[in-house]
Amino acid sequence: MSSETKIRKRAAISDKVWLLISLLVALAVWYLLSIGEKTGRGFPFAPEVLKGLATMVERKALWGDFVSSMISVVMGFGLGFLTALPMAFLMAWYAPVRKIIEPWINFVRNIPALAYSPLVVIILGIGRTPSVVLIWICTFMTMCITIYHGIRNIDNTLVKAARVLGANDVDIFFRITLPATMPFILTAVRLGLSAALTTLLAAESTGARAGLGMRIRTLSTTFESNAMLGYIIIIGIIGTLLNIFVDFIERRLTSWQEKREG
Repeated sequence: MSSETKIRKRAAISDKVWLLISLLVALAVWYLLSIGEKTGRGFPFAPEVLKGLATMVERKALWGDFVSSMISVVMGFGLGFLTALPMAFLMAWYAPVRKIIEPWINFVRNIPALAYSPLVVIILGIGRTPSVVLIWICTFMTMCITIYHGIRNIDNTLVKAARVLGANDVDIFFRITLPATMPFILTAVRLGLSAALTTLLAAESTGARAGLGMRIRTLSTTFESNAMLGYIIIIGIIGTLLNIFVDFIERRLTSWQEKREG
């Protein structure tokens, strides 16, 4: 076994140990909050949270809420990515497009989705469509700006050298622009998924018939903090798993990129 392989194994073991320590610290803080006089009602400990989730299963609500939210996230994020990618390239390549679109993207992305979600419901009615549209808007803003700045950071010397060597626009796009932008595209995907999940509550707060965000709002009105905290934890777990998946894809597509260790 080479020394490099041994070092990697030690690092992997060390990471697992630190993850275990992190989980134990989080559980300790959670327990202290659960026994606090003022925080106990808002942060019931794990057994109570599990009881709350079991109650939601008995009501036949948990699985339906999960599926409904995931459909909205996938549809909204998919639309956001499919529209953000070409728009980011158009903004980077053509100054008129950038000067017209960028100010409005910066304007809208600073407005909380909860502020204009009622307007979307008034226009589109109740159901899944408003949730998908709100998630689409938020993910589009986030990913478009991230990808755009990634394209703008490409070394123009590489493009000029490629043109001198006879490369056309298609060659430059696939051999220079796309590979150089890939880390930024993956960062945009990571941020877009996070934006999709954080928009769930706003997206499903008005007009949704099911969903994790809708159920959190409903449970808050009935003060069922155990089930509500369980739903919040589920959203966090989904976000963590999606982040792990993006990390896996990133290692496969950007293995050439030098990364700082430690």
